[in-house]
Amino acid sequence: MDPLTTSLRVAASGLTAQSERLRVVAENMANAQSTANSAQEAPYTRKTISFGSLVDRQSGVSFVSVASRSTDPAEFPTEYMPGHQAADENGYVKMPNVNMLVEMADMREANRSYEANLQTIKQARELISMTIDLLRSQS
Repeated sequence: MDPLTTSLRVAASGLTAQSERLRVVAENMANAQSTANSAQEAPYTRKTISFGSLVDRQSGVSFVSVASRSTDPAEFPTEYMPGHQAADENGYVKMPNVNMLVEMADMREANRSYEANLQTIKQARELISMTIDLLRSQS
């Protein structure tokens, strides 16, 4: 496999992984204020994603992949809302363990990684196109 095609495949695996990461971040942000329906239930739990690498034995190249999806074990913060349906006997409601600052930073990092992989694909396509043009002019 030629290096340009390999770079396209590596960057495409990065795009796929970062888009999955962005989906998880978006879900966390959308549910940042989702409480439970009763005091006995848990509110929305922040989701996390871990990356791993897959090695293509034929080419010896490593590709990024989503290794696992899990939930954040952090405790749920509580807010005093005595009239809420999910309030306990003391009037406290468990809130999701989603920190919007962390999610925004994660979103920004995933977006930058996505853009870097996209730029790699653009550069590889441009090099492939230039190679084809050079081969045509030599014929």
